[in-house]
Amino acid sequence: MTHALPHPAGPRGLARRGALALLVLLAGVLGGCATVDKAPADPWPALREARPASVLVLPPINNTPDVEAPGSVMAQAVYPLAEAGYYVLPVALVNETLRSNGVQTPADAHQVPIQRLREVFGADAALYLEVRKFGSVYRVISSDSEVAVDARLVDLRDGRVLWTGSASASSAEQRGQQQGGILGALLQAVIEQVASNFSERNHQVAGIAMRRLLGAQGPRGLLPGPRALAATAATR
Repeated sequence: MTHALPHPAGPRGLARRGALALLVLLAGVLGGCATVDKAPADPWPALREARPASVLVLPPINNTPDVEAPGSVMAQAVYPLAEAGYYVLPVALVNETLRSNGVQTPADAHQVPIQRLREVFGADAALYLEVRKFGSVYRVISSDSEVAVDARLVDLRDGRVLWTGSASASSAEQRGQQQGGILGALLQAVIEQVASNFSERNHQVAGIAMRRLLGAQGPRGLLPGPRALAATAATR
C-alpha cells in the first residue's frame, strides 16, 4: 500500500499561503479601483485666456457710513494693480471723465454699459469694487480700523467676468497686547478712537486690504500682468 507524502509545509503552511494569496488578490483589486488625485482646478481660466493689459478702476460702491471710503479704496487699488504688472488709468482722470459725461455717483458708474466704458477709456478690463467695511469700530477694550472690500474684474471687450475676490484688514492685527489692566485698556481705546479721526489709520488699513485683494502673490489674487511678465522675461 502506498501512502501520500505529507506537504513539507503542513496544513498550517498551506493555510498561510492561501491567506497571503487572497491578500495579494485583494490588494490588486483595490489598487485597480483607486482613483488618481486630480490637480486643483485653475481659479483663473478666463483671466489667463483674456490677458488684459490695462485696467479701469471704477469708483467703489460704498455700503458703509464713512464718506471717505470710496476715495480711499479707489486710490489704494492703483498701487497693487500696477505692481502686479497692469497699466491702471489715473484715478483723477477717471473721476473727471465720468463727471463730464454726467456720471455723478459710483452706482451710476457701475451701470454704464461696458461698450461705452471701452469706447471712452480704451481699457481692456474694468474693476468693480464694493466696500463692506470701512472705519473705526469701538469695542469695550479696543478701538480698531476695519476695511473689507469685494472686487470683480470684467473684460470690457466681451463682458466676461475674469476674476472675483474679497479681502479684509484690521488695525488689530498689528496692535500688541494692551497693558495696564482694564482701566488702561479702556483709556487706550478712547485715545485710539480720537486719534483715528485725525490720522490716516483707516487709509493705511485700506491699503493692506487692497494689497491682499489685488496682489499677484496670493493664492486667489490676480495673475501677474503683461508688464510683470515682460520684466521677468527680461531679467532671465
